[in-house]
Amino acid sequence: MYLLYKNVLVIVFIAIYSVQLSAQQQEPTPVNDTLKAVSRLKAGKIDPYWITVTYDKTTHIIFPSKIKYVDLGSEYLIAGKADDTENVLRIKAAVRDFDPETNFSVITEDGRFYNFDVFYSRYPSTVSYDVLKMLHAEEKEKVNDVLFEDLGNHQPSIIESAMKTIYNKNKKLIRHIGSYSFGISFLLKGIYIYNGKYYFHIEVKNTSNVPFFVDFMTFKIADKKTGKRTAVQENELVPLRLYFPLDHIKGNGIEKNVVLLDQFTLADDKILLIEIFEKNGGRHQKLEVENSDLVNAKPVTDLKLIF
Repeated sequence: MYLLYKNVLVIVFIAIYSVQLSAQQQEPTPVNDTLKAVSRLKAGKIDPYWITVTYDKTTHIIFPSKIKYVDLGSEYLIAGKADDTENVLRIKAAVRDFDPETNFSVITEDGRFYNFDVFYSRYPSTVSYDVLKMLHAEEKEKVNDVLFEDLGNHQPSIIESAMKTIYNKNKKLIRHIGSYSFGISFLLKGIYIYNGKYYFHIEVKNTSNVPFFVDFMTFKIADKKTGKRTAVQENELVPLRLYFPLDHIKGNGIEKNVVLLDQFTLADDKILLIEIFEKNGGRHQKLEVENSDLVNAKPVTDLKLIF
């Protein structure tokens, strides 16, 4: 009996030793690597802004650029762009007195990413926010570029800054391209180039008392001699960005804008037609741009960019 008991102990001891040996031979859990990975990720974290919302009032947030994407962290929130706007987000609590903290994120057309932590308040002190004022008030802007497919590897914040600079400086580099009829003048004030993108600086002036409502604007290639579009060149050059929506020009008003296009050049017998059409009207205007105008585009790098 004693011998049997002793043999059992030996077998159990051998089994335990085998398990321990096997565990020691296995790859240990890379604790240090995990900590390093967390540390590297933490170094690139985006600190959130915090905001309070309530059930009985709507909070509005004005962003510096068009809203491209909104993601809500939970069903406690409802949000959407304000009617007839592109850069104003309205948000409120979907239920009363929700207790846990939640969040939402916003991506704007200028490539900036914003993250907000949200808390419920029955009596929020503020329900309207201007993000641009907030950025100007900070010592250092928190710029987080999101790359958009149509812009390739171009940083949207740089493109936005270039458009803003061209618009605000409002220089007239080109004096020979324009059209005028029925109280409407349509001018190409400049062409800029940067990193494979054209920036067309345009201006529409209405000297009449009748508002000019814009139907659409086109950029197309045509035959230089006849001004007719050919079947081969019927493809429209679609603008990648407009600095501001171009909706209408009020009576005796002026509207200028910056249009972003991919880089291109023209054959000797071709011109670029830029046309703007009036909604329910016949005062449409046309500009003719030649290849020499394109190749003489001014580098954006010559400007002191405004951020």
